[in-house]
Amino acid sequence: MNHSSNSLVGPVPAGDIRQNKRAQLDTSRDSILEIARRTVAALPLPFQTLAKDVALLVEDWPPEWVLTELEIIDPLDLTGLYDGIPLTEKSSFDQPTQPDTVWLFRKPILKELDERPDVSLIELVAHVTVHEFAHHFGWSDDDIATIDRWWE
Repeated sequence: MNHSSNSLVGPVPAGDIRQNKRAQLDTSRDSILEIARRTVAALPLPFQTLAKDVALLVEDWPPEWVLTELEIIDPLDLTGLYDGIPLTEKSSFDQPTQPDTVWLFRKPILKELDERPDVSLIELVAHVTVHEFAHHFGWSDDDIATIDRWWE
């Protein structure tokens, strides 16, 4: 007779294993920032060059001024934000008062991760990072949607 613990508890559903692995994830701001930095470093060289001067920040929640400006009621609806002047609109006459910034919002990202068991933290953070940098490159949400069917 087999007395292993597996025979006592029976088979473990795949969802339980996936949830256990997620419980062990490092979901700190530093970890998310590292995933985002690696994502930017993996962009094709021309895009890496265009992205080098953009600040990359991870915060738990979007700031209140961002939610107000974008007329967003639920902060969980905003996983990331590009704050700056897109490259397609920049002029040599522009005198920026702050660097262009890509913000990633940890709590909304983690909420979406909980809702999407088919997606890893690395995939989700990479997607949000690329999406926000695409705005820096001058792409609209509609432009991004034509090549990225992520939300379907």
